[in-house]
Amino acid sequence: MAIVLRAVLRPFRWLPSRPRPAAEMLFRARSDGVGLLYPHHIPTSPLQKVLLAAGSAAMALYNPYRHDMVAVLGETTGHRTLKVLRDQMRRDPEGAQILQERPRISTSTLDLGKLQSLPEGSLGHEYLRFLDVNRVSPDTRAPTRFVDDEELAYVIQRYREVHDMLHTLLGMPTNILGEIVVKWFEAVQTGLPMCILGALFGPIQLSAQSLQVLISELIPWAIQNGRRAPCLLNLYYEQRLEQPLRALREELGITAPPIQVQGLA
Repeated sequence: MAIVLRAVLRPFRWLPSRPRPAAEMLFRARSDGVGLLYPHHIPTSPLQKVLLAAGSAAMALYNPYRHDMVAVLGETTGHRTLKVLRDQMRRDPEGAQILQERPRISTSTLDLGKLQSLPEGSLGHEYLRFLDVNRVSPDTRAPTRFVDDEELAYVIQRYREVHDMLHTLLGMPTNILGEIVVKWFEAVQTGLPMCILGALFGPIQLSAQSLQVLISELIPWAIQNGRRAPCLLNLYYEQRLEQPLRALREELGITAPPIQVQGLA
């Protein structure tokens, strides 16, 4: 399958795989004379998208930590769903502001010192704690490449960049079980095919004990919260960093997890 992916991508000139700072990657219409709609855009035909989707799905199922393959899968299968999400954002005042201003989340756009100085229990402080405890960085999100619409490309980029905010809101770690629970929440919230695929097939890797906990307690909790909460792409997180996390959860209808997930895998 890797050979198929390489064959499909051979005609393209790949940009460096290391993500550039978000501040340098503005999502605005541009005219380069070569059909590029935004930085890193790679135009593809319907057939190429099908081959990319099949190859990336196989690679992502084989190794869920291949975030580059998960990203390709999302871009090549989510066009219709992204339009629905974009329309939801347009109808919401906060979502419409996000689409207009195009905020980005990275270490170059977040004032980490300010986050550290925020009160304990605030969204910003707890988000920074999440990054530190789980040793993750917002700079690792892959740039959008295969979405042939500039606005939809921003929507899926925004989805990626708020992923760790969702972990913080849901109280989920970055271990396999935590990621699967977040995927169930995202599948209900967004309907993106890659989220549904991850939710359904991710549990294959779990131990029997963790699988039982997932099915009996965590999936029902994730589905209930995903249905009850408004679309979290409409949340302007950067303007809510000082808001107490507890108050934000109450506003969104998100309840505490039924079990501690940190020690399970």
